[in-house]
Amino acid sequence: MYILQIVIGLFAAIGVGCILADIMKVPTMKASKAANNLGKKGNKKTSVIEIYLKEFASKLAQKLRLNEYRRSQLEADLRTAGMDESPEEYVANAVVKAVAIGILAFPAFFIAEILAFFILFAAVVMYFSESKKVSKTIAEKRKKIEYELPRFVGSLEKTLKHQKGAVFAIEAFKDTTCPELKEELEITIADMRSGNEEAALTRLESRVGSTMMSDVTRGLIGVVRGDDMEVYWGTTALKFADYQREQLKAQANAVPRKVRKLSMALLFCFILIYVAVLGQVLLTSMTTMF
Repeated sequence: MYILQIVIGLFAAIGVGCILADIMKVPTMKASKAANNLGKKGNKKTSVIEIYLKEFASKLAQKLRLNEYRRSQLEADLRTAGMDESPEEYVANAVVKAVAIGILAFPAFFIAEILAFFILFAAVVMYFSESKKVSKTIAEKRKKIEYELPRFVGSLEKTLKHQKGAVFAIEAFKDTTCPELKEELEITIADMRSGNEEAALTRLESRVGSTMMSDVTRGLIGVVRGDDMEVYWGTTALKFADYQREQLKAQANAVPRKVRKLSMALLFCFILIYVAVLGQVLLTSMTTMF
């Protein structure tokens, strides 16, 4: 009986999906794959389900209307995170993924009500998880950039002693850093060469949104203005070196905890092996006795 209900629910879900795809004029799979791979960064493959969900999200995004404050905030965050989608598409993507999970609650309701409630809960969790994806991406990107800033300041301190140009000092470092900081520096270099250098550095500060980057851009703006920043770079390099030591110390302190967890898991596995062997021996002995 349960198997029949599951089959009926699956066929009903497929039918509803086909009807919605036809109503919303979702493109074919071949066309969707071609459009999705066009200009995509990296070699990461996109699943068939994700492509279909993106098509539904793009259709829903045309109907969404966000208030100006939320839209401008999301637009700035998406640009900072390097996510190539509009605010409406971002919100629609979260809604569509949540609905795709939540719709499974209808066939599950005929099997077990508790299962349907779990699926609805999973849909809500999915929505909030997708809604916070941009902030998580920005935080991860900022963390990687801040990890490289002590090296950046050290390079600026040495380079600016012999070469007073801020653009030259930035360009001398950009090829030796992580991809996240390199991308920001390349944008800033192009911006400085095509317009006002102080404004370009201010835009770099606003894109990264880090207090450490604010210290760096403040020093670079001083260099652009022709101020003597030798003492400033020396002080900043010492402050950033302390930060880097704290980061390395935190990473070192996290290692024993991870090793301890793995050791306990390994010990638990050994205990299970012994218990299983002893249990089998006891059962064999009891069978022989009785």
